[in-house]
Amino acid sequence: MTISERINQDIVIAMKARDEHRLGTLRMVKSALKNKEIDKRAALDDQEAMAVLNTLIKQRKDSIEQFSKGGRQELADKEAAEIGMIEAYLPKAAGADEIASVVREVIAEMGSPTMKDMGAVMKNAMAKFAASGSRVDGKLVSETVKSLLAN
Repeated sequence: MTISERINQDIVIAMKARDEHRLGTLRMVKSALKNKEIDKRAALDDQEAMAVLNTLIKQRKDSIEQFSKGGRQELADKEAAEIGMIEAYLPKAAGADEIASVVREVIAEMGSPTMKDMGAVMKNAMAKFAASGSRVDGKLVSETVKSLLAN
């Protein structure tokens, strides 16, 4: 079952359960997927759907940061709940230990890169994560690369 099909199925379940917050979030996700489909003029495969969901999660994280700075904790909590709902449709995100091990592996393969080679290390690390199908936060990978190259 594709991500879009699962979302459609869960929208029906949320309607029957009268879960307004979940229903609103799922409708927003469905709308974003449909917009991407219209832009592409073809059906989305799961990789493209996951890219859209990752974009939505990134937007929510930015919103949480802004709401927290503005003292609107109730809105930040709402966005965090939406992130949890969206993440349910994605593969499990790689943890900090897994990210560090892949970055170390990339650095070992490249010889002894310096901070000037950070872009190349990032590119290779992100390619490894994409090839394995695991989901990562680029910001976390960037911080890991910086810390390992600085040592």
